[in-house]
Amino acid sequence: MCVAAILFVAALGLASACKPSPQPASAPGVGQPLTGSVRVSGAWALYPMMVRWGEEYQKAHPGVRIDISAGGAGKGAADALAGMVDIGMISRNIKPEELKQGAAFIAVVKDAVFPTINAANPALAQGLAEKGLKREQFIDLYLHGKDVTWETLVGAAGNSKVQVYTRSDSCGAAETWAQYLGAKAQEELQGVGVYGDPGVAEAVRRDPLGIGFNNLNYAFDARTGKPAPGLRVLSIDVNGNGKIDPEEDLSTKAAAIKAVLAGVYPSPPVRDLYLLTKDRFRGAAKEFVKWILRDGQKFVEEVGYIQLPAETLKQAMGSLDK
Repeated sequence: MCVAAILFVAALGLASACKPSPQPASAPGVGQPLTGSVRVSGAWALYPMMVRWGEEYQKAHPGVRIDISAGGAGKGAADALAGMVDIGMISRNIKPEELKQGAAFIAVVKDAVFPTINAANPALAQGLAEKGLKREQFIDLYLHGKDVTWETLVGAAGNSKVQVYTRSDSCGAAETWAQYLGAKAQEELQGVGVYGDPGVAEAVRRDPLGIGFNNLNYAFDARTGKPAPGLRVLSIDVNGNGKIDPEEDLSTKAAAIKAVLAGVYPSPPVRDLYLLTKDRFRGAAKEFVKWILRDGQKFVEEVGYIQLPAETLKQAMGSLDK
C-alpha cells in the first residue's frame, strides 16, 4: 500500500480545457447547430487526447462548450455515475460495481504504462539501459517492498538504494501496472504515493534513485518523441535473456509504440482507454462521442496515442444508438 508521504500537483489536477458553461447538454434539432455543454473528468492517461478532441470539436461546433479536468480514472467513474459530469475518462477495466450502477462505456483509443527512471540514474553507466529489468525484479520492488540497490539490479557493487514511487490517487495506470505484476488492485503496490501522472514524473525527475511508472504521453515528450525531460523510460527484458533486444527497446516514443503494436510489450500494461457515462450517452455528449469515433480518430496518432481497429470503432458507434 502507499505510504503516507503524498505529493500533490494541485494546479494540474484542476486543469481544464475551457471554462464550464451553465447551459445543459442538448442534441440539435434537424438542421440546427449543436449547442450546450459537455462536462468530462477522469484519467490522466486520456486527458491530453481529450483536450485535443475538445479543442477540435469546438472549432467545428462553437455553440458547444467542453469542460475537461483530470483527476484519475476512479474520480472520472464516480463523477459520471453520480451525474456530476457527462463523461468519465477511464484507463482501466470497468469494475463490476460500476456496471451495477448503470455504467455504459466505449473504448476510444489504446495506451500503455511504462516504467520510468531518472535520466541521471547511477546504474545507467553500469549497463542498466542495455540489460533493462525483468518482471520479477519489478515484483520485488513494487509488491514485496524489497530494499535493493540499483547496482544489485545490474549485478554490480554499490549502495544506491532504489526509491519506489507509485500513485496515491485511484487510477488506471496504477491498477494496470499492478495487474501486470500479478496483483489484483493498485492498493497492493508499495512505495511513496504521488498524485497524478505529472506528479509521478516530477517525483522521479527530482530523484536520481527513483523509479515510477507513467502513461505513454507523460513518459515521452510530445514534441521530440524522446523521454520527457529528466526521465528515462526503462525497457523491460520481456523474454528474460538478460539483455534488451531491438524489439524490446523503449528508448523513444516511436520504439515504444512499435513494441506495443507488435505485441512485444505485454498487455497489461497495454490497455484500451474508455469513455463512461450513466446508463447511456445523451444529448451533446452523445454527439461529441460520435465525433470522437469518426472524425476525432484522425488526431490520435498526431497526439501520440494508438488507434483502435476500425471494427472496434464501428461496433462502438453502433452501440451508441441502442
